[in-house]
Amino acid sequence: MSITTSAPRRWVQAAAVGAALFGGTVVASADGAAAPSGEAAQPANPIVLWELATHDCHKSAEFFRTVFGWQADFAEDVQYYRLPIAGGESQLSGGIIFTLAQAKLPFLALYILVDDIEAKAEAVTKAGGLVTEPPHEISSGTSICLFNEPSGCTFAMIQIKPKE
Repeated sequence: MSITTSAPRRWVQAAAVGAALFGGTVVASADGAAAPSGEAAQPANPIVLWELATHDCHKSAEFFRTVFGWQADFAEDVQYYRLPIAGGESQLSGGIIFTLAQAKLPFLALYILVDDIEAKAEAVTKAGGLVTEPPHEISSGTSICLFNEPSGCTFAMIQIKPKE
């Protein structure tokens, strides 16, 4: 799979994650702009929101602020944190469905794109999280790390090194 892009940088990053997971390549325009080209730039009925139900929403929001620099604003009227979507557009770009081989229970993993997976794994621990699967390479230049945020919910990080 080859994805040619000419959209905003966030599309290039999202396309890179998808291409790395699906074994493709990404070609960005010189200006670093635009959405993935081809037959399916935006899937029908995309995932546009995620929720985290936790024992302590304040502690979890602070964890994600500290480790990933996310904006999380507490909404007094509804008593939960809102995390805005950058630019008003979804950055989720695809997924994988597979049969369990090693895990004992079905799960859903949300992958957070990072530049330095080792440093982020250390930040997870320092901020009160638990690294459950240390950073490791899953394919050439692509590494993942699984972690629990303070209430125990599992998330994943992914780092994709540019091909030289």
